[in-house]
Amino acid sequence: MSQSPGPGIDNAASVALANARAAQQHSRSKESERILAGIGLVILAVGCFATLDTATKYSTLAVPILMGVWFRYAFQAVATTLVLLPLHGTALLRTRHPRYQLLRGALLLASSIFAFLSLRYMPLAEFTSIVLIAPLVITLLAATTLKEHVSPLRWSLVAGGFIGTLVILRPGGGSFSWAVFLPLGLVLTNAWFQVLTSKLAQTENPLTMHFYTGWVGTLIASLALPFVWTALPSWEWWALLCLMGFMGTVGHFMLILAYQRAPASTLTPYLYAQIAFAMLGGWLIFSHVPDRFSLIGMAMIAVCGAAGAWLTVRERRVPIEPAES
Repeated sequence: MSQSPGPGIDNAASVALANARAAQQHSRSKESERILAGIGLVILAVGCFATLDTATKYSTLAVPILMGVWFRYAFQAVATTLVLLPLHGTALLRTRHPRYQLLRGALLLASSIFAFLSLRYMPLAEFTSIVLIAPLVITLLAATTLKEHVSPLRWSLVAGGFIGTLVILRPGGGSFSWAVFLPLGLVLTNAWFQVLTSKLAQTENPLTMHFYTGWVGTLIASLALPFVWTALPSWEWWALLCLMGFMGTVGHFMLILAYQRAPASTLTPYLYAQIAFAMLGGWLIFSHVPDRFSLIGMAMIAVCGAAGAWLTVRERRVPIEPAES
C-alpha cells in the first residue's frame, strides 16, 4: 500500500522551488543591470568620440592635419601599451595575420585623415550623420563583394540612408561643395575596415587588434611627420591634442567594456546618439545649428542606419564600431 509524501517532503520541495525562482529572478536582475551598464558605456563612448571630433575640428585652426593625426595615434599607441602590456605580456603581440593587421591599421589611418579633412570644412552634425551611414555601406559591400544574401528590408534601409545623405548634401544647392566627398571617402575606408575587422575577429584577440591599430597608424603617420611638424603657438594647443588622444583611447576602451556586458544587437542602435552629441558640440563651440533639411536627413540616416546596424549584428555579419577621427 503506497503512502503519500509527508509534509516534510512537501516543504522541502516548496523551499527548493522558491529558491530556484529567487535565483532566476536574481539572474535576470543581474543581466538587466549588465545590459543597462553596457548601454551607459556605449553612450559615454560616443560622447567621447563626439568630443574628439569637436576638438579635432577646432585643432585644424592651428595644427597641420597630419601632425594632428600622428598625435592622436601616438597617444593611443602609448596609452594602450602602458595599460595592456603589463596585464597580458607578450601574448598581446601574438597575431596569426600580421599583414591583415597592417592593412587594417592603414585603413583606419586613411579614414582618420579623411575625418580630419572633413572636419576642417564641414559642420560637426552633418559630418557625423554622413559617416554613420557606414553600416549601410557594409550591407552594400556584403552583397556585392562577399556575395551575401541581402533581404528587401535591408535594401530599403540602404536606400533610405542614402536618400538622407542626399538631403543633407543637396547636390546642385548653394551649400554643395567638393568637401562633401571627404566624409564619403571616410565611409568607404571605414566600411572596408569593418569588413576586415569581422574576418580578423574570428581568430584574433580584440585587444591585440586595438594594440596594432594604434601602432600601425603611428608608424605610418611618422613618415610624414618631419615634413609637417609645426611649433604650436601656446600650450593650450598641446592640451587640445592630448584631449583628442585621451578621448579616442577612452572611447575605444568603453566600447570594449560595453560589448563585454551586453549583446551587440542591443547596443548598436545607441551608437547613433553620437549625432545628438555632435549637434551639441557644434552649437556650443562653433554656434552652428543644422537647418531643417539637414535635420530631416539626419533623422533618416539615424533611423535607417540604426535599424540596418541592428540587423547586421543580429545576423552576425560584422561587428559595428562608430567611425571616429
